[in-house]
Amino acid sequence: MRGLAESTLQFMPASVLVHSPATLSNLGCGFDVFGLALTAPYDTVRLTRSSTPGIRIQHLDPYNLPTDPQQNVAGVALLALLKEVPEAIGFDVEITKGIMPGSGVGSSAASAAGAVVAANALLGNRFSKMQLVDFAMEGEAVASGARHADNIAPAIFGGFTVVRALQPAIDIIALPAPELWVAVVHPQIEVKTSDSRKVLPATVPLGLAVRQWANVAGLVSGFLTADYELIGRSLDDYIVEPARLPLIPGLAEARVQALAAGAIGGGISGSGPSIFMLNKTEETAQAVGVAMGSIFAELGIEFNVYVGPVGTQGAYVVSEE
Repeated sequence: MRGLAESTLQFMPASVLVHSPATLSNLGCGFDVFGLALTAPYDTVRLTRSSTPGIRIQHLDPYNLPTDPQQNVAGVALLALLKEVPEAIGFDVEITKGIMPGSGVGSSAASAAGAVVAANALLGNRFSKMQLVDFAMEGEAVASGARHADNIAPAIFGGFTVVRALQPAIDIIALPAPELWVAVVHPQIEVKTSDSRKVLPATVPLGLAVRQWANVAGLVSGFLTADYELIGRSLDDYIVEPARLPLIPGLAEARVQALAAGAIGGGISGSGPSIFMLNKTEETAQAVGVAMGSIFAELGIEFNVYVGPVGTQGAYVVSEE
């Protein structure tokens, strides 16, 4: 069986280059459930199949991330995938991170997702997207200490995703997103995921939970019907964002300026520190990016701004050899 499987690999590409996008998670009211793919920034992952078993990783970026496969998010994801592969093979991995680690726009998810999508291409696309999510979540567990899919799902499926369940089986719902432009400001401050989870309330009053559930339903409905006003009304988070507000200086002021510049609405991306705003047009998104950036300039905090449309696809093969 192994010999037969290995013989089929000669017809597959030996090396592929993949772009894996940044993602937004939570989207206000959808804590650990909603995700949205962006078009930029993105990680670049080159994977080359090898007859030498094991994973060998090289980072072509300045972030000094671990190259030990057991400690690298892409490496751990690939090791999980290889457990399901009968052939005696390995991978040589080159990663160029275009997404700054710790930025709150799915940096670890992009590397993990890009690696398993690349490996799948080198193996004849034998795994489903749901299986790829499962493998890539092992990488997220290394980065954050828990298997979660709110960034992984859009990094693989693209568009707008709902993580309906992880147990007893992974259940990801991929939905179309209307034409939207996203402005993201990334203030150069550190917000550790562990710290951002420590501040979350242990209990939630029923009335507040009902308001949150209503917004969850409203946001899904708004995306499906391209009702921008409904999207804007439904982005409010009554539970998580208020608790995390003190961790991100300038957040409240940036939101006020963004809405004044024409944004539909937005909030914290993931656990922060990045802040996202959804917009109807590119022109508005550019203006919103400038407006949010001005707040952090006044505070003396360095920042990056990303503006682009919602990404319709997740990690994808750019070229193969």
